[in-house]
Amino acid sequence: MELKKYNANHTQVLKINQIVRTISETHKFDKDKLIAINTSDVENGVMGNGTLTFVDELKGQFKKTIVKDDILFSEIRPANRRFAKVTTKNTKDYVVSTKLMVLRKYNEDVDLEYFYYCLTNQPFLDILQRRAENRIGSFPQITFDLLSEYAFPIPPISEQKRISSVISTLDKKIALNRQINQNLEAMAKQLYDYWFVQFDFPNEEGKPYKSSGGKMVWNEKLKREIPEGWDISLIKDIATTYSGGTPKSTNIEYYDNGEIAWINSGELNSPIITKTTNYITKCGLENSSAKLYPSNSILVAMYGATAGKVSLLTFEACSNQAVCGVIPTIENMLYYVYFHISSLYSHFITLSTGSARDNISQDTIKNILLPIPTRNILKLFDEKIGSIYQTIVNNYQQIDSLTKQRDELLPLLMNGQVSVNSDLSDD
Repeated sequence: MELKKYNANHTQVLKINQIVRTISETHKFDKDKLIAINTSDVENGVMGNGTLTFVDELKGQFKKTIVKDDILFSEIRPANRRFAKVTTKNTKDYVVSTKLMVLRKYNEDVDLEYFYYCLTNQPFLDILQRRAENRIGSFPQITFDLLSEYAFPIPPISEQKRISSVISTLDKKIALNRQINQNLEAMAKQLYDYWFVQFDFPNEEGKPYKSSGGKMVWNEKLKREIPEGWDISLIKDIATTYSGGTPKSTNIEYYDNGEIAWINSGELNSPIITKTTNYITKCGLENSSAKLYPSNSILVAMYGATAGKVSLLTFEACSNQAVCGVIPTIENMLYYVYFHISSLYSHFITLSTGSARDNISQDTIKNILLPIPTRNILKLFDEKIGSIYQTIVNNYQQIDSLTKQRDELLPLLMNGQVSVNSDLSDD
């Protein structure tokens, strides 16, 4: 792919409402069940499967119809990247939340892919987020009227298609890395289940322990059988656990030009945290109850939308009372403890009586009782999972690098500062 200077004389500038319309067509509700698409079902360009729901059980917000090539764009918190193109042809079974804008292109002079990349480019999303935060209301929100104030440079359609192809190449590499990571994460989880749920870890002969007749003994505290020779322990006896507080948001010294990474509980939607965009200052850390977690800490969300979610932290960072850090004090226990706590997600939610915030506390986490495998099994598991997770981290870092390239390149292409030859390469 070769970049060159581009003469932008033939580029026009169009407002968003000159390119797309917002569609609010109400669904006919002519079936017993429909697939409900909420804001949580669209993220980073992917529309999820939604929830198949009886029509008479649908919440009032589910009203809108969609067709193929519509763009779904959340009105809430643009920074959360809740957007996607509708790629399915059969859309009659789908009904969409009113919290999602349904944008439909009508201008034939504009390439859909080009517009989609303009709309979802991170610098533009950052602008929208700042506007949303200035809105008077309970949460950051935008409207189509606000969106319509913005305009994009629109070069000749042939150039639009070339720009789309360049960005699409980067997007495909990002999507491939994400898919590889999903497969690796599933593989690691499967290995944990095989070794520590089915108890078919390799015995001294390398054969599956339980399936090969390995002795199991009843443990009265766990109320189940575990392999002979294993101990049991509480999390608090094998790990340090703590959570922090939030520096006062009114004190600019705690946040201005911050250098210490800050993790929000919402970031625990990701099983591995390799970056954050939030920082506080050393002054903020020293003058508040915020706690600093070392690299390779296990983080557990204790309340809010992510309550019960567990992540591995790959760098030093701090957080507030919404997150509990778990730092194993015994060698080779990191991945085993991480997977064990992760496996309790449904249990954590079951504990909730209307709000997980009331039930997932540090004491809940400290008093988790778990079987402790022999040291040689822990060491072997740590080595195998450690290798998988290092590959995952490397892929995430490459995703971050490719995303940065994409977000920096698109404005240059849009504004005609550089262009591309028609002979595109995926290299």
